[in-house]
Amino acid sequence: MSIDITVDHTIEHRDRDPLTRDELAHTIARDIPDGSYVNLGIGQPTTIADHLAPGSGGVLHTENGMLGMGPAAQGNEIDPDLTNAGKLPVTELPGASYFHHADSFAMMRGGHLDVCVLGAFQVSEHGDLANWHTGTPDAIPAVGGAMDLAIGAKDVFVMMNLFAKDGSPKLVPTCTYPLTGLACVSRVYTEVATFLVGPDGVTVVETFGTSVDELSARLDVALRRLEA
Repeated sequence: MSIDITVDHTIEHRDRDPLTRDELAHTIARDIPDGSYVNLGIGQPTTIADHLAPGSGGVLHTENGMLGMGPAAQGNEIDPDLTNAGKLPVTELPGASYFHHADSFAMMRGGHLDVCVLGAFQVSEHGDLANWHTGTPDAIPAVGGAMDLAIGAKDVFVMMNLFAKDGSPKLVPTCTYPLTGLACVSRVYTEVATFLVGPDGVTVVETFGTSVDELSARLDVALRRLEA
């Protein structure tokens, strides 16, 4: 499935705050093509399910064996036996189906997903992904199904903050953390900008509360603009 860019030049929203988590989830949901088969990774990406437009035809897949997941369950909707891969309670849409864990991974590995959205510790300018271990001695490795998603989905989007708590960039020339996949990420969505990444480097699609020049001063990667 071809995923088009909806703008033909870089848009800079300087006179606003960075995106909230809900606004970021909405931005990603807006860019997922109608009719896509989509996996939302554990953590921040799961919030995207609450922002997909009704009737879009998108079908959400979970590693634990569900196709047709709906938004997060609230109140009386909560069924302790109906959860996503992150063990959060979810709803089911009409036509939802359930299957063995192994079948779920076969869908991922077999190239049957159009889009997956993952969190990340680092993404390189050419689309390498590091999202399972920081390498610190006390960190708990958590690769899960990320490797299968990273190589199996037709398009891999990353949802993350652009800077770590210490202020260091997470969009980098080369990943220094253990890799999940090579050259697998196509887009990076952050609270301050949306980027395209790949063989040609990093292109800024849109900024929020900042400018391309300001980001260039804080990142160690060359930033290009979309040109009309």
